[in-house]
Amino acid sequence: MLPQLSASQAAAAPCERVAQWWPRHRSIAAEHPATIHQAIVGGFVADRVGWAFASGYQAALRALFPEAPGDRICALCVTEADGNSPKAIRSSLRKEGAAWVLNGAKRWTTLGPAGSLFFVAARDEAAAGERPAIKVVRVSSGAPGLTIQAMPQTKFVPEVPHAQLQFENLRIRESEILPGDGYADYVKPFRTVEDIHVQAAVLAYLMREAQRLSWPENWIERLSALLAAFSKLADMPAAQAETHIALAGALNIGSGLLDEAEKFWEAAAPDPAAERWQRDRELLKVAAGIRAQRTKRAWENLRRPGPAG
Repeated sequence: MLPQLSASQAAAAPCERVAQWWPRHRSIAAEHPATIHQAIVGGFVADRVGWAFASGYQAALRALFPEAPGDRICALCVTEADGNSPKAIRSSLRKEGAAWVLNGAKRWTTLGPAGSLFFVAARDEAAAGERPAIKVVRVSSGAPGLTIQAMPQTKFVPEVPHAQLQFENLRIRESEILPGDGYADYVKPFRTVEDIHVQAAVLAYLMREAQRLSWPENWIERLSALLAAFSKLADMPAAQAETHIALAGALNIGSGLLDEAEKFWEAAAPDPAAERWQRDRELLKVAAGIRAQRTKRAWENLRRPGPAG
């Protein structure tokens, strides 16, 4: 069941900084246990795409890392100078006595300057094999050996800050290393989980703007149906081909609705929200190539013949 998104909630309080957004998101998360509902409600009450994205991102992290504390801004740290594939991950985790030592650097850590808990992907130097063995470790912002440096604002959603992280002989306890394959169990599925939660949050933001600006009811009805679809997608296994096919369809439907809404935004000008939308909608195109590859592989998996009998 979707949370109530009523016109009585349509006026979003202005929000300029992370320090204003975070208490609101925490309150929403405390009231809505389901992470997809946290994303949707967080998007609906946001006054701009940036805070809808931030709520969707935090909700996605809680879906992937249920143990993440609700009172701390979190981030998944994967991207380095050469990208975010397993081969591009050069940050290293090395065993020294009873502890582990983390060295390396990360770029474009979302909400990094304000974050207090980082889930960091690093190579396990002790593991042998053709493919790099990746582990994910928990690192607190105050850990000795961690340096956090703010990065320049992005052209879209500039309110959401990013950071570069530097790890220098940072000691990691065994209990801070997450079990399993860091790439297969966390990094790879997060792309799907994040798409679902962030897209739902941004669509919920548009739901509120559509109500505020009196957009056509038929458009709002279709948007409501799409939000219901994303709510269902959040319950599907992130690694399954069927989930990726359905997600691709939902994203395509959403893209059509966004294109259709351009004339509504033009009619709303010079509303500040319309100006921000034109700047920020590029966010939804980020990682479009990765999504296309994911969908292609999903179709290949579905069409692959199964075992005889």
